[in-house]
Amino acid sequence: FALAEAVVALLSLLFSLFALHPLRQALKLTEEFAKDILHDFNTPISTIRLNARMLRARLPEERKVVRIEEAVETLLRLQANLREYLGGHTLQSERFRLDELARERLEMQKRAHPELAFEFRGEPLTVEAPKDAVVRVLDNLLSNAVKYNKEGGRVALEVDAKRGTVWVEDTGIGIERPKRIFERFYKEHDRGLGIGLHIVKKLCDEMDVGIAVKSEKGKGTRFELDFSMRKTA
Repeated sequence: FALAEAVVALLSLLFSLFALHPLRQALKLTEEFAKDILHDFNTPISTIRLNARMLRARLPEERKVVRIEEAVETLLRLQANLREYLGGHTLQSERFRLDELARERLEMQKRAHPELAFEFRGEPLTVEAPKDAVVRVLDNLLSNAVKYNKEGGRVALEVDAKRGTVWVEDTGIGIERPKRIFERFYKEHDRGLGIGLHIVKKLCDEMDVGIAVKSEKGKGTRFELDFSMRKTA
């Protein structure tokens, strides 16, 4: 009887592997196709970005050009998120001023969204971390702060050098279930894919950067990034 059970279990395992093989192959092909498409995006996006910068140089006050640049940055952010989701990323640390980078990313949002109020408070803070990953984390948080804000709302960014923390705060619609927002595919609204904050958390974990969130429905959200492990003397 025990021998029969073992044979049945072995046959069941072999049948399961055989049945799942086409599915694994299909998933592999889909992943490779997605990576190829992401790679092919580079040329047209770079062309649009270059021409938008040329137009910006000629028409520095033209709001339509600013919005084109913002749309390109959004595409690049989505491309980076999808590449991270597919596992195609490398993290290389470098030394840079976090306060300057944070101000730069906030100014980009400010130029594209004059309907909102933006505030920066910061002190000089030098860190050693993967700069591209930090940019993606900040851009995701700031983008959400803008996207889910109220009309005439405020977005604030603060760099606390003593504690080694960065705060991103908004006066938006808030989050109903803050504990779930880092889950893959979780979203409380129709907009987005539900992977942005999941990737933010994943990047923070890989960089040894702490992340916490406080939110009140209807009043706003506040994210804290803890770079104390990345501070340099």
